Amino acid sequence: MIKRLLKLVVVIFVVGAPAIAGAHTYFVGLTSLVNNHEKQQIEVIHQFTAHDVENAIAEITQESFSPEHRAYEEYIQLYFERHFSLSDSNQDIKLTWVGIEVKRGKLFVYQEAKFKKYLTGILVKNDILVDTYSKQVNTLNFQDTQIKGSLTFTDNQKIASIKGIK
Repeated sequence: MIKRLLKLVVVIFVVGAPAIAGAHTYFVGLTSLVNNHEKQQIEVIHQFTAHDVENAIAEITQESFSPEHRAYEEYIQLYFERHFSLSDSNQDIKLTWVGIEVKRGKLFVYQEAKFKKYLTGILVKNDILVDTYSKQVNTLNFQDTQIKGSLTFTDNQKIASIKGIK
């Protein structure tokens, strides 16, 4: 009886574990972009599933990548700087790296930039994880004293412009 039960547990584990691992069928990222007029800066906070970002970086670098990696934050910084950018009137807005946090499987990335204007007309490039996960959907919520709204980025829509009040 115990042998049968043990065999059943092993079979369930062998057959079921890959199904559970592959069950992650949605891929979403959330970015908040706030224009802080008092500080005259844009504040950016990205939120992604940590292991999705780690898997993308591991695929690119062809090395094992986890929080224990010697250059964990450096690799994440390089990845985000390559896959997220802002520009205004064909001029790049230089984003300064603030840092990262990993909480409960979520990766939070913080950036900021000096900025004295309003957000209307800013061009946003956001292709974070879309080359790794074809179903990746990134939402950017933006806000300043004049406007607020959202933009959606996918494999088919990697660049969008923040529009003014309609």
